[in-house]
Amino acid sequence: MSKPDRIEDKIILSDLAFYGYHGVMQEENALGQRFRIDLECGVDLTKPGGTDEVEDTISYDQIFNLVNTHVTETRFKLIEALGQHIIDQLFQTFPTIEWVRIRVRKPEAPIPVVVGEFAVEMVRDRETS
Repeated sequence: MSKPDRIEDKIILSDLAFYGYHGVMQEENALGQRFRIDLECGVDLTKPGGTDEVEDTISYDQIFNLVNTHVTETRFKLIEALGQHIIDQLFQTFPTIEWVRIRVRKPEAPIPVVVGEFAVEMVRDRETS
């Protein structure tokens, strides 16, 4: 994942919990379930680190609101599609984001397990997304 000229600064939002209606099974679409999102956005934080001004960065509140909207107000069969949709929206909304790592976790998938969860993790660079 690392390139020599890649920005390693990041804004991190982890273990976000949402209720949504994503899945292949009819019950998932009718009843919904919890989803958890872990997100890293690669952004050069040099300027806000020096100025201490919120307008020089991306507010984590703005990122959270975008993710919340797309998890709770859209529907996908696959968590892979949900993850890609969130990535696309982040790149479209925030031009200073250079890369995104997202983990979409589905702790209550309708599969009989005693403990555990199912998840996908995706990493995208703005140039290749």
